[in-house]
Amino acid sequence: KMLGRVLWTVLLVGALQSLAEASQGHISVVLLGATGDLAKKYLWQGLFQLYMDQVSSGHSFTFHGAALAALEPGQRLMFDVLKKLSCPPDEAPNRCAVLKDQFLKLSQYHQLSTAENYTALSREIEALLRQEGLKEAGRIFYFSVPPFAYTEIARHINSSCRPPPGAWLRVVLEKPFGHDLQSAQQLAAELAGFFREEEMYRVDHYLGKQAVAHILPFRDQNRQFLDPIWNRHHVERVEIVLKETVDAKGRTSFYEQYGVIRDVLQNHLTEALMFLIMELPANVSRAEEVLQHKLQSFQSLWGLERNSAVLGQYQAYASQVQEELQQAQDYVSTTPTFAGVLIHSDSLRWEGVPFLLTSGKALDERVGYARVLFKNRAYCTQSETLRDAGHSQCKAKQIIFYFGHGALNTPAVLVSRNLFRPVMPKDSWKEAVAQSDLRVFGQPLSDYYVYSPVKERDAYSVLISNIYHGRKDFFITTENLLASWGFWTPLLDSISRQPLRLYPGGVENQHLLDFEMVSGGLAFALAEPEELLNPPRQMPSDYKAIQSKYRQSPLVSAWSEDLISRLASDMEEAALRSVARSGQFHLALSGGSSPAVLFQRLARHHYAFPWKHTHIWLVDERCVPLTDSESNFFGLHRHLLQSVRVPYFNIHPMPVHLNRRLCVEEDRGAELYAKDIVALVANASFDLVLLGVGTDGHTASLFPRSESGLEGAPAVVLTESPVKPHQRMSLNLPLINKARQVFVLVLGKGKHDITTLLSRVGHEPRKWPISGVSPSSGQLVWYVDYDALLG
Repeated sequence: KMLGRVLWTVLLVGALQSLAEASQGHISVVLLGATGDLAKKYLWQGLFQLYMDQVSSGHSFTFHGAALAALEPGQRLMFDVLKKLSCPPDEAPNRCAVLKDQFLKLSQYHQLSTAENYTALSREIEALLRQEGLKEAGRIFYFSVPPFAYTEIARHINSSCRPPPGAWLRVVLEKPFGHDLQSAQQLAAELAGFFREEEMYRVDHYLGKQAVAHILPFRDQNRQFLDPIWNRHHVERVEIVLKETVDAKGRTSFYEQYGVIRDVLQNHLTEALMFLIMELPANVSRAEEVLQHKLQSFQSLWGLERNSAVLGQYQAYASQVQEELQQAQDYVSTTPTFAGVLIHSDSLRWEGVPFLLTSGKALDERVGYARVLFKNRAYCTQSETLRDAGHSQCKAKQIIFYFGHGALNTPAVLVSRNLFRPVMPKDSWKEAVAQSDLRVFGQPLSDYYVYSPVKERDAYSVLISNIYHGRKDFFITTENLLASWGFWTPLLDSISRQPLRLYPGGVENQHLLDFEMVSGGLAFALAEPEELLNPPRQMPSDYKAIQSKYRQSPLVSAWSEDLISRLASDMEEAALRSVARSGQFHLALSGGSSPAVLFQRLARHHYAFPWKHTHIWLVDERCVPLTDSESNFFGLHRHLLQSVRVPYFNIHPMPVHLNRRLCVEEDRGAELYAKDIVALVANASFDLVLLGVGTDGHTASLFPRSESGLEGAPAVVLTESPVKPHQRMSLNLPLINKARQVFVLVLGKGKHDITTLLSRVGHEPRKWPISGVSPSSGQLVWYVDYDALLG
């Protein structure tokens, strides 16, 4: 009853413009975890700001703090926080006092731990609105609780606390949203059982930071200047950085599970990256268009490899983990507290432009920014002291979205004066007066047009306002979340055993964490100082002997990424030797999933490969159109051919699709391919054939108990696969065995059983076709990763 009287007083006096406007409806805000750290620091202040902003909007509000604590202690804790709420400096003191008093009276605490508690809350809201004759507009549930509690709370809300038909539900979720793709998919599936996609608002508070939130509007409002230069022809590189001076002390239980990549790069910095590289929709105010363009940008990113990142850990972290998590003295943490990651996009706009994402704890300064550095082709004859920053083309050209802290200590947008004077909305951004003593990226502040917000707002206040307005483009959709985890998870898997560079922390780091772009990846610029390491003791049983031979042929073994790197280098050496010997290199490649990473490696790292002298042939092909994603040629084109310059007439796809038919014998496709090989390849002897191995021992498209291809003519055959698509075309074993070199690539734990079996069997190609690979006068080399070799 008390809450009802207060609500009606607010409607009459609290400065709603009229009772007619109050009919827009009532909004109930439920903050779960109302006494936690996030709520204390940011969320209650954000909700109070929402109330101050919207008290005259025509909606009425009530605020329900909820937690597991019993009523009396929970209420005391919550109101201790509410009493400390503050108004912005420009708010009149009298109005501030009135609004704060109203807000406190409209807020109440609930213990929410059982299904009955949620039912009671819903009935209380309904009774209040019925009593006051108010229509319900919607309910906001803000989950400021650990993700393990999401599913149970979601079940209770869905079953007994939804608003009535005609009113909306908005459920706000805080990160982390999983720790890899699989866990994110699982959590997303669980939540989808209770809420519709449009009802869920996943928060990344960086999207509420004013400089980040202004990236898209800035690009939109300055299209006339940016359209000609926002591309690979003019942008040298993009840096997105979040540096922190604090360490992880007191948070190691969280940090040990997540580390810097999961904590910062996968979400905050990736979201800023998407705003920079996505294609601008026609209308940046349409959330659906923005979200769709973000998703398309994810799909354009190259897959990350282990050498895409440099990783570090501040020296005190290990002892902090041992102390806080009661770990043994010899416990070794492999959690990175610093990371620099190199990202590339294959979009037409950004191909070849490096995007550097960097974050870390215990660094020399606290600062965050996104910096777009433009190429500078100018040479200026005038001495540097006489150059005018606004006109000199020799000064650096850059656009910086400054997230906060650092030298400026405020959100800002900076544009080099020798680029253009930007268009900025005057109601929300003001031009700042340059401070003569400040320098940003080596240049005085006077070299830039500098804009800062008219009214600085906390990120959570911005996001809570967007939740109220239903602006989904400031939040993470399920599709975008899974796309982001799909992009980052392979890197996280590949670096799980990677050594970390230790750094002392703060200014003592000096140049220890500086890194550079090398061979398509990243490497620290300075050699690591020698440290006395105490590795954990190994028992003799922990070691396995790895032979240098496999099936009487040379064996190369390593972790998969190192193995691919070695194989790509060996292929390049073979190609260079062949071109030096005969002027050309005939390479026959297999399809399947294993070679895809090899093809990407060749495309991105081996610029000396003699592609213009290389003929590319297929070892086998599925009987599908070449544009079908099942086609081996399609995969080869996607991962390699579209990225390298092989002469058109040097590419030889298998003719499986003739006369609008697939692999029909009368069309004589296999015979045509064999004739091409005889005509172009000296002695029909390929310089190099790359093969794989199936779990059943097949190679190329030669399967156990195959009727053709294992011996004799013809050189190219049609075969049958036990799995779809069944029809295949393949080189036969005798033709493969005429090659100068044959490399066999075997990757993954799924191949361990067949690898072990093949090490014990002899020459039995009818049972295991791969056992029939034995070059008559050439060399066979096996490339087998540790997972396949050792299981």
